[in-house]
Amino acid sequence: MIRRLIARLLPGKAKSGEPRVYGPADHPIRRDQISHGALQVTRRLQDAGFKAFIVGGAVRDLLLGIVPKDFDIATDAEPEQVKPLFRRAYLIGRRFRLVHVHAGAETLEVSTFRAAQTGNDATDEHGRLLSDNVYGTQAEDAARRDFTINALYFDPATEEVWDFVGGVADIRARRLKLIGAPATRLREDPVRMLRAVRLAAKLGVAIDPKTAAPIPKLAELIQNVPPARLFEEMLKLLLSGHAVETLKSLRAHGLSHGLLPLLDVILEQPLGTRFIELALANTDERVRDDRPVSPAFLFACLLWHEVLATWNGATAKGEKPIPALFAAMDAVLERQAKQIAIPRRFEATIKEIWSLQPRFLQRSGQRPYRMLEHPRYRAGWDFLELRCRSGELEGELADLAHWWARFADAGPEQREAMLRPDEGPKKRRRARGRGRRQREGGPPDGDGDGGAPLPET
Repeated sequence: MIRRLIARLLPGKAKSGEPRVYGPADHPIRRDQISHGALQVTRRLQDAGFKAFIVGGAVRDLLLGIVPKDFDIATDAEPEQVKPLFRRAYLIGRRFRLVHVHAGAETLEVSTFRAAQTGNDATDEHGRLLSDNVYGTQAEDAARRDFTINALYFDPATEEVWDFVGGVADIRARRLKLIGAPATRLREDPVRMLRAVRLAAKLGVAIDPKTAAPIPKLAELIQNVPPARLFEEMLKLLLSGHAVETLKSLRAHGLSHGLLPLLDVILEQPLGTRFIELALANTDERVRDDRPVSPAFLFACLLWHEVLATWNGATAKGEKPIPALFAAMDAVLERQAKQIAIPRRFEATIKEIWSLQPRFLQRSGQRPYRMLEHPRYRAGWDFLELRCRSGELEGELADLAHWWARFADAGPEQREAMLRPDEGPKKRRRARGRGRRQREGGPPDGDGDGGAPLPET
C-alpha cells in the first residue's frame, strides 16, 4: 500500500519489477464500465486469495475512450486452480493453456501470469515460440506481452491501473511500441507485424520507429505462420473497420506480398485497385455502423481479379466459358490455401458469388425469375454492383446492376416488358420415337420445340 501511495504521489518511473500504479484520480476507467461477468469472475478469484485483473485490449480501449468488445482476465492462479471456482469453466489450449469461464451470455478468457520462455525447445529455427505455458509473476507477465499499451492491468476492486512497462505514457503519446528488443519479439511471433499495422490503423496511433524498422526485413517470416492462424488474423485486420488504411499500411511496411498471393499484382491493375478499395470501404462502413459483414464476400472481392485474369486467359485459348470459370476458381483458391486456410464454409459461398456473375448476363425467358429466387442472389448482386462501380463492366453492361435492381422491384407487367429477346443458342431436342421409326424405315420426326430445322433432302 505504501508503494502504491508513493507511486501515485511522486511521478516518475517505478523501480524494475515494480508497477507504476495509477489511482482513480489519474485515469478515466471506472468499475461500472466493466461487464457484469468480468466483475463476477475477478471478484471470485480475489475472494479465493488470488490476484485478478482486467488486462490487455479492454484496458487500452477504455483509456482511449473506446467501448471494449470483450474483457480478458489475468491472474496468478493456475488453470487447474481456476476451474474448480466456477461451475461453467473449461480448460482449453495447448501452446497457450487458459480457462474459458461462461458467465451468463459472456465467455471470459482467464489466463495465468506467464514468464519468459527458457530452454532450447521453446522456439523453432526462426525464433517463433512453440509453447507458452511457463507461469511467472505479474511483472514477468507484463514483460512478455507484445505492446506496451496491451500490458496494462485494471483492478476493479480498487479501480487502479497497474503499469509495468510504460503503457499509460505511450497511450497518452498515441504511440505503439513493442516491449523488449523489436526484432526478437517479432521473430517470437511474426503475427505481431500484422497486429502492429492493424492496431495502429484501428486506434489512430503511430508505430514507434524502432518497432517499425525491422518489419520489412522480417516480413518473410509470415510464411512460417500456420495458415489457420493467419486467416484468423486476416479476418481481424480486414474487419477492423479500418481496412482501407490497413491495406495501405501493409504495403508501406512490405507486408502485402505473400500475405494474399498475387495481391500486389492485383493492386497494380487500375480496375483491380478501384474494385478492392470500393469493397474495403463498403466493409468499413458496415463495421462502423454495426451492420453484419460477410468474410466470404470480402475474400471473394480480394481474389476476384485474379480469377478474372485466369478465366479470360483460358477462354482466349478456346476453352468454354463456364468450365473455364470453375477451373479458374479452383486454381486461385488452391494457391490461396497455401498461405491462408479459408474454411470450406466460406469457400462454398465465395464460389457461389463468383459463379453467379455470368448468370447476370442472362436477361431473357424464365432465367431472371429463377435468379431472383437464388439464396445468394443479394450477395451476387452486391458483387455485381461493385464491378459496375469500379468500371470493370463497360458499355451497355455498365448499367447491368441497375437493370437487375429495377427488375427486382418491378411488378409483373413491368418485368415482362424488361425481358430481352432470347438470343442464346437453342438446344437440339431429339424427338421421341425418331430412332424407332428410322429403324422401321419410316420418315424422321420433325425438329420439335426448340430443335433446329432439319435439312431438306
